[in-house]
Amino acid sequence: MVINMFVLRELSYAFILFFITHIFGRSLLSHYARKLPPGPTGFPVVGSLPFLGSMPHVALAEMSKKYGPAMYLKLGSRGMVVASTPDSARAFLKTLDLNFSNRPTDSGATHMAYDSQDMVFADYGPRWKLLRRVSNLHMLGGKALEDWTNVRKNEVGHMLQAMHESSCRGEPVVVADMLVYAMANMIGQVILSRRVFVTKGTELNEFKEMVVELMTSAGLFNVGDYIPSIAWMDLQGIVRGMKSLHNKFDVLLNKMLKEHESTRHERKEKPDLLDVLLENRDNKAVGEERITDTNIKALLLNLFTAGTDTSSSSIEWALAEMMKNPSIFKRAHVEMDHVIGNNRRLEESDIPNLPYLQAICKETFRKHPSTPLNLPREAVESCEVNGYYIPKGTRLSVNIWGMGRDPNVWENPLEFNPDRFLRVETMKIDPRGNHFELIPFGAGRRICAGSRMAIVLVEYMLGTLVHSFDWNLADGVELNMDESFGLALQKAVPLVAIVTPRLPPSVYYV
Repeated sequence: MVINMFVLRELSYAFILFFITHIFGRSLLSHYARKLPPGPTGFPVVGSLPFLGSMPHVALAEMSKKYGPAMYLKLGSRGMVVASTPDSARAFLKTLDLNFSNRPTDSGATHMAYDSQDMVFADYGPRWKLLRRVSNLHMLGGKALEDWTNVRKNEVGHMLQAMHESSCRGEPVVVADMLVYAMANMIGQVILSRRVFVTKGTELNEFKEMVVELMTSAGLFNVGDYIPSIAWMDLQGIVRGMKSLHNKFDVLLNKMLKEHESTRHERKEKPDLLDVLLENRDNKAVGEERITDTNIKALLLNLFTAGTDTSSSSIEWALAEMMKNPSIFKRAHVEMDHVIGNNRRLEESDIPNLPYLQAICKETFRKHPSTPLNLPREAVESCEVNGYYIPKGTRLSVNIWGMGRDPNVWENPLEFNPDRFLRVETMKIDPRGNHFELIPFGAGRRICAGSRMAIVLVEYMLGTLVHSFDWNLADGVELNMDESFGLALQKAVPLVAIVTPRLPPSVYYV
């Protein structure tokens, strides 16, 4: 009897051990037998969240100096791997691109993006591919961009006229306001066949504030996303703000949708992007992927917010850097005056003949990327990178800002020096996602859908502003180059400048 009890006990232990190792073994061994990338230890419950501070891109860049190009952080109950060098970014965004093709579900996607029904946060799949294909075909792709060249030209003309009138009155120009006004109207004409803002006023100011608030709140590290058990408390008030902002945008988007549907018959010969989306929604063919009203509103939100904020921010940073370095302005003017002259506006067809302007834009994308940390991705399955184990569900963040300021990648990285992109060895580097030293829009399947449009807008609008005016600060005003963290990297203090026309008055009027 004693022997039988002993055998029974041992068999019980063996069964329990077998159960643990075979049923739970993978998750246990992934953290103990398999080697995670190095990273900070963190605190109980909150993990490394306190280390991120108010400028996570800066904090993560500093941590990478200690822990290496791919580091692992425990943020609450979630794991996050951070790629901080071109090689590590390539491993995740190219070699393992498909495995990291989805976005994590967090408060921004839930409360701002209609529960991930948009193009930015949606899972990689048929609906996302459809939204992307329609957007490329009618707005963001190469052929579509050519088709609305005149829209850009006319809106830039309205902007120049307003700036010229301000200069005649001796009034300073708030750069971001001018840019958002022009870009929102460009996008409005492509999507809705009309200018969204006819005049600058309260409506435009509210829209700009809403866009900035969205891009700021969507980039914050919300504690509730990492410690789900306390998400209901909304300790930082982020979710409360998102819900309020979402309601404002929803009212605006519903109004756009309703007004547009009532005039669809007027555009049968020349449908705009929203008409195409509505046609897809109404398509009843069995077995075909269809877009819902919610998808349409979510996509419009993507296009209007990201399309105005990221590009305008890049242009504002470029002008600020040039005002800080007047020799760059002088050299840009010499190049433009030689190619364009002083009797007409810059045309988009001039840009290939302006290598210094293109170098200024690349240098801006390097030092002031529109998104300092790429939009997060998530591991669909566990995988291995450089000998390190990455568990399923791990968030991926690529520190684009950190790579742009890494002395191991760039010589004198804190210096704003467009000449670095005119050298033989770096001249062919471009920001379209193929050269991992410079990926301001990300790379791979989830590269920013509007990257082509952003490059066109930044080169054309920045070039036009530089060619058309001399730029100076008002007396007694100092140039502030501080950053404000968010989904997009804003200037903490908006650029306000005194502009002086360089061309004949007739050039500034539409």
